[in-house]
Amino acid sequence: MSFKEINIRDLKESPVKMISEDWTLISAGNADGWNTMTASWGGVGELWNKDVAFIFIRPQRYTYEFIEKSEYFTLSFFGGEKRDELALCGSVSGRDVNKAEKTGFTPVFDGDSVYIQQAKTVIVCRKLAFLDIDPKGFLNDKIMACYTNGDYHRMYVGQIVKVLTK
Repeated sequence: MSFKEINIRDLKESPVKMISEDWTLISAGNADGWNTMTASWGGVGELWNKDVAFIFIRPQRYTYEFIEKSEYFTLSFFGGEKRDELALCGSVSGRDVNKAEKTGFTPVFDGDSVYIQQAKTVIVCRKLAFLDIDPKGFLNDKIMACYTNGDYHRMYVGQIVKVLTK
């Protein structure tokens, strides 16, 4: 089954559910080198008069290196399926394991972006900005429970340039 391009406003599923409950794979890089990681934090919305997605990555993650070097990142969604594969992509490092080989996922290199062929929906984003999370801005002390190691995320905001669905 092949992808067709749609407008983000025509997405049938809730992006909140797609990210938080079904999980997503964040991917960056190109045919010379890439990585992917599972995420359940992020969002989709409007910012700076653009349709955007925002993601959060800890600096020690291998995918961080690829996002830093890349102009684009992608979000691949599987509709709640492929949980074992997504769990693996979130629990091992691409420095140590070939995640595509272990999961059977096939990378698709589309210009300067990479996404997963087996996904049901893909959002392709061009990076617009980043912001390092600073605990001084936390208004609720319970948030610190997410950072017991002091490894604060970097948030990336990307303009949605393409949405693909099957």
